[in-house]
Amino acid sequence: MLQDILNHFQISNANEGSWIGKTPIHSNGSLLEFFSPVDGELISTIKMSDRHAYDRIVEDSKKTFKQWQTVPAPKRGEIVRQFGEKLRKEKEYLGKLVAFEMGKSIQESYGEVQEMIDICDFAVGLSRQLYGLTMQSERPMHRMYEQWHPLGVVGIISAFNFPVAVWSWNSAIAWVCGNVCIWKASEKTPLTALVCQKLIAEVLETNDLPQAISCLVTGSKEVGEWMSTDKNLPLISATGSTLMGKAVAQNVANRFGKSLLELGGNNAMIITENADLNIAIPATYFGAVGTTGQRCTSTRRLIVHESILERVIDRLVNAYQQIKIGNPLDSKNHMGPLVDADAVDNYLAGINECKKQGAELIIEGGILQNEDLKNGCYVTPSIAKVDADLPILQQELFAPLLYIISYKELDEAIKIQNDVPQGLSSTIMTMNMREAEYFLSHSGSDCGIANVNIGTSGAEIGGAFGGEKETGGGRESGSDAWKNYMRRQTVTINYSDELPLSQGIKFEI
Repeated sequence: MLQDILNHFQISNANEGSWIGKTPIHSNGSLLEFFSPVDGELISTIKMSDRHAYDRIVEDSKKTFKQWQTVPAPKRGEIVRQFGEKLRKEKEYLGKLVAFEMGKSIQESYGEVQEMIDICDFAVGLSRQLYGLTMQSERPMHRMYEQWHPLGVVGIISAFNFPVAVWSWNSAIAWVCGNVCIWKASEKTPLTALVCQKLIAEVLETNDLPQAISCLVTGSKEVGEWMSTDKNLPLISATGSTLMGKAVAQNVANRFGKSLLELGGNNAMIITENADLNIAIPATYFGAVGTTGQRCTSTRRLIVHESILERVIDRLVNAYQQIKIGNPLDSKNHMGPLVDADAVDNYLAGINECKKQGAELIIEGGILQNEDLKNGCYVTPSIAKVDADLPILQQELFAPLLYIISYKELDEAIKIQNDVPQGLSSTIMTMNMREAEYFLSHSGSDCGIANVNIGTSGAEIGGAFGGEKETGGGRESGSDAWKNYMRRQTVTINYSDELPLSQGIKFEI
């Protein structure tokens, strides 16, 4: 099946990792070998970008921006619309490649491609709605308003867990705003990036547009450092770990650039005594084990009222016994592998740390014992009952380990939820309106996303996505997140025959 997918997209065994549109840029960078977490087999090799290839891409991007920004926004939207249509046609093949390269279930992989399609639709409408405000001047016969201009070359650094969707959240909106994009995909998922680059390049070629509207670079930390320190990239949008985000933020701030950061989550769900457990249990189940616990919005902490604690645990244990783990391309399976062997080691270390800190492992996961899957990165999930003050709760483990904490009063539950460095997604499960509204008030969740009676995992593209504290404060996707990709300009026009000065100041000439 994998070879059929690679043949469909015309991907060979050795590929350049530096691209200006449809054109591969030769690099003397080292070869990156990467293996599928599904079966441990070598998928392909990618030649990483060297500095020469990177610099050429930046120069071409700068030249192309001057042309692209003059194209009317609705016409830029038409290009994004065509890209969305191409994604619709390639959804099956691209979804399967996501599943095979990253390891998430085929259903989730198709869902990720659908997110790309949805953000294209959103961006097309946005291309006719890049609104500015009109203000009232204190001076007679003066008009004031604000307008928005594109920034230039936008750098996008994405993570492995959503190898294509997060890039599209940024690029589709950046393009309709008049920017050009340079994308550094995760070195763990370079093939899906290469495919997306080929698809947008085909659209650009069909419309006789400059290929450098979309560019791709491949590499590890070094390439990200080139981007974050490059004054030619006024905005860096980076998705990944908090550690990576801190480095990017410091580099970008040192040159007075802009950064848009979507970093770690450590997401909690509060289940009150007034919750509908028929909603809460499936939401917990999917939030904790969906994408094998490798979503930034995965449910990490379950904060349960003491009166229903044992009932919740019993139902979760029963649900976990029904999880089907295996090849993610088999739609019968709920959970695929972790992304690589390092992720497996981190998961096992996290379980051991739980034990050291005195947690009670209700379900102790580990490496999946299945002879047919022994070459992949398959694990079984864990549930640990913990005290709220355990240090391990402060860190995000990117794996299917769920912590359960009991509480007595709602204020205590909210304090437990907020008492971590991260602030991405949060949820309360309750049928009590007062509890729900209190959770959403200024005294409630401190996260960028707050939900009632739905899980922490997942978000619609119509709302701005992102979080507070060590999650980075950035906002991507919907609402007015488009403003991140533009610069605001205040305009004042004097259409009188005088020059009235502020505060009545007069200069006699």
